[in-house]
Amino acid sequence: MEILFVSHKYPPAIGGMEKQSFELINGMQQHLTVHRLVYEGRGSKLKFFLQLNRRIKKTCKENPGIALIHFNDGLMAACCLLHQGYDHLEKTVTLHGLDVVYPNFFYQRFILPAFNKLDLIIAVSNATAAECISRNIAKEKIIVINNGVDTQVWPAANRQQVEELFAGKYQQQIQNRRLLVVMGRPVKRKGFSWFIQHVLPELHADFLLLVIGPVSKKSKGSRLLKILPSFIKNQVELFLGAPSDEHLLEKLIAQPGINNKVLRMGKLPSDEIASILSVADAFLMPNISVKGDMEGFGLVCLEAVICGANVYAAASGGIADAIQPGKNGRLLPPANRNAWIDAINHDLEPRETTSYNANQAIAFTTENFSWKKMTDQYFTCFMEQHTSAS
Repeated sequence: MEILFVSHKYPPAIGGMEKQSFELINGMQQHLTVHRLVYEGRGSKLKFFLQLNRRIKKTCKENPGIALIHFNDGLMAACCLLHQGYDHLEKTVTLHGLDVVYPNFFYQRFILPAFNKLDLIIAVSNATAAECISRNIAKEKIIVINNGVDTQVWPAANRQQVEELFAGKYQQQIQNRRLLVVMGRPVKRKGFSWFIQHVLPELHADFLLLVIGPVSKKSKGSRLLKILPSFIKNQVELFLGAPSDEHLLEKLIAQPGINNKVLRMGKLPSDEIASILSVADAFLMPNISVKGDMEGFGLVCLEAVICGANVYAAASGGIADAIQPGKNGRLLPPANRNAWIDAINHDLEPRETTSYNANQAIAFTTENFSWKKMTDQYFTCFMEQHTSAS
């Protein structure tokens, strides 16, 4: 059996979907003969989509052993469902979250139901699977395979090294401050501005929130978004992955009484992120419910665990698959300010006195969420699907 992977989410672009696509395609080469048609950032992405039907047919003709085509996200599958010329092959897809709940009437009414034409649908979390089923995608076609995480453990830093890094490179003094970290693109569902507005003012004065991730600059596109009707603006922001929380986030950080409690770090090198997380008192993922959006899995939580961070995350979407209470972190109710305030003020002890066992959390995460385990599960499903169809 040979397999063809088709993906427009692939390195050098950086993100959870790109990582999952790369690790799945490359890991599957240990099991099967693999072919791939992926967008690697060269040339027009529109041209990549327009030429895809012809390229898939050409690849399959040149490699008659191909029995299955896997599309690595919902958009890819939706486009390819319009193709002709390879209906005889089995077709599977990975659905990540937003590609199920995307709040467009046409997409929800006509495109999602067409996924029932596929032979197998792999959801990255139980929450994603539940959203599929609620939209009348056949339950018997859906299985759940969680994403993996890079299990390479970075060398742990000590507090003095991190303090020297901040003082030397960023001209920031963090002595006698307990460090809380959030990380990622500032989109509304991440809950960054909600946390700063509703939780941070009530925390003990020695807590400092580090916001790691891209700082978005204004562009012509952002000016165009401002004049669009709100329901269209929301759809465009979600489709483009626009930083929908950026304006409010910057406004809140500038307020007196808040500006000394938050430090916006921007994008950082991976080794610096690992060092900061290894000494931080907690990594936070305070996601909130946003209509038409969801956290498909919560890979960044697992990445923080691997770095040694004590993770406090909202039980929102697929995060509840990634974080297992008592094993590799703690789950809190989304948008419940009192629960978050109490957990951080009263339950989160200073790093030097905490009972949190980072090594146990790392071991649990490594055992249950490696890329190899994910790839092995995909291989098993592909083989079972192929056997049942033969």
